[in-house]
Amino acid sequence: MQRSSFRCFHRLRVRWAEVDMQKIVFNAHYLMYIDTAMSDYWRALALPYESSMLALGGEMYVKKATVEYHASARLDDTLDVGLRCTRVGNSSCLFEAGIFAGDQLLVSGELVYVFADPATQTSRPVPPSLRAIFEGFEAGVDMAEVKTGDWNALGRDAGRLRTAVFVREQGIPADIEADALDATARHAVVYNRLGMPVATGRLLQEAPGVGRIGRMAVDRSVRGAQWGRQLLEALVEASRVRGDREVQLHAQCSAEGFYRRAGFAPVGAPYEEAGIAHVAMARSL
Repeated sequence: MQRSSFRCFHRLRVRWAEVDMQKIVFNAHYLMYIDTAMSDYWRALALPYESSMLALGGEMYVKKATVEYHASARLDDTLDVGLRCTRVGNSSCLFEAGIFAGDQLLVSGELVYVFADPATQTSRPVPPSLRAIFEGFEAGVDMAEVKTGDWNALGRDAGRLRTAVFVREQGIPADIEADALDATARHAVVYNRLGMPVATGRLLQEAPGVGRIGRMAVDRSVRGAQWGRQLLEALVEASRVRGDREVQLHAQCSAEGFYRRAGFAPVGAPYEEAGIAHVAMARSL
């Protein structure tokens, strides 16, 4: 088992609460590490787990879990937990896990999941769409696509995501979140392979040659898995294609690092908008 065999990794640092008196990770915690990596696997598939399972008409249940220990992880080690789907049967899926310290394999594991009726927990065939997602991801296929268009085409999905993030999660009043600019903006929505929207944003014309990106929202359960960056780059490209020389945005200060990594730089001092600290940022095109 090699690191190069995995597309999906979860990185963690061994905590004091996870080691025994010899400062070696207690054996049961390795299964917890693998289970935590499974959440990252669903994010890498762009699948919000709860709503995706509801759409697929079932749930994934662990039928069997095995762990083989090769070497010990110790307090303060940085570990990378790799996860991959290696087989999809009629109703079950086999996942393999590798826990690495650098390139050294410390622990390997296997988990058998069964797709089943959530009411009776009786097995059901794995839906063809889910089978295709697992197989496609492991083959390197893109798990999401960005669609751009006007509010008539994308407003329903964009509005639902924005309401979930800005109104329900962040407490921004609905009458502030929605405005008349939606009617003239260029909107973008990221859709997963089930056709579910997972991220959205919009592009305005701030001034001749200047674009303004706003209303960036990513489904909470798939954040941190590149979908926000994919959305942002699509909006930047739309601004560039339009002929803009610069694109601006008003970032929440908590997301400033995300935009810096995408080439944006702060312009001026932080300020408050809708009760949340913001900073203006810009990127030259």
